[in-house]
Amino acid sequence: MLTINQYVKAESLQQAYELNQKKNNVILGGMLWLKMQKKSVGTAIDLSDLGLDTIEETEDSYLIGAMVTLRTLELHKGINSMTNNAASESVKHIVGIQFRNLATIGGSIFGRYGFSDVLTIFMALDASVELYQKGIVSIEEFSKMPYDNDLLIRVIIKKQKMKVAYLSQRNTKTDFPLLTCAVSNIEGTYRCVIGARPKRAVCLYDTNDLLKDGITQESAEKFGEFIKSQIITGSNMRGSEEYRKILSGVLSKRALLKLKDYEVTSYAD
Repeated sequence: MLTINQYVKAESLQQAYELNQKKNNVILGGMLWLKMQKKSVGTAIDLSDLGLDTIEETEDSYLIGAMVTLRTLELHKGINSMTNNAASESVKHIVGIQFRNLATIGGSIFGRYGFSDVLTIFMALDASVELYQKGIVSIEEFSKMPYDNDLLIRVIIKKQKMKVAYLSQRNTKTDFPLLTCAVSNIEGTYRCVIGARPKRAVCLYDTNDLLKDGITQESAEKFGEFIKSQIITGSNMRGSEEYRKILSGVLSKRALLKLKDYEVTSYAD
């Protein structure tokens, strides 16, 4: 059972950061994962009054506040237009609408969970996080960092010319994913992100130039085999290491072929 000894609604980021430096204090996100833990929390820190629950659009970026819900991302027309609806696809299978109305982007990203659909798609989008202490860090770099008591303020997606496809495999419709896969072509650079392996999502690049002449059935198959040979997977109750390796090759090939069908007009201007 989760026990909270004190609750504070932070009045500023500075106050939230200072409170979070104590070992047994925690930042509240949507409370969907935290409530399942057996621990005693000294002070629960609520960020809901800090204006972090909106998606702001600037001339060159989308700024997604840490308290934005997965449902808000799922329905955002601008981000989904830029990402070929991959943003919506990445979250729409997470439990149900009621759950996605509570789960937050900040909680999903900061946790860097091995089962995270959200971490997978944002890595494929070459996104960054803004941290209170460390400043702006790419999500790819952030995913490798150890846990600390910094404060995640927002996620930043640059408006770039991109094609993105997202796929996942689940044993049952609303279960945690057995494997997640996002493939993107951003300004000519291909990224393949594999998550739920069941470790944290990892980003692989077309280092062998398999796609230098474009996407064909043959190059997609070679790319899938390359991903399969490079990815490190593990076993758990949902699937074996070997099965996940096979899936990584299949899903990366399928996602890549989806990119071939997307028109250039879907790019952000």
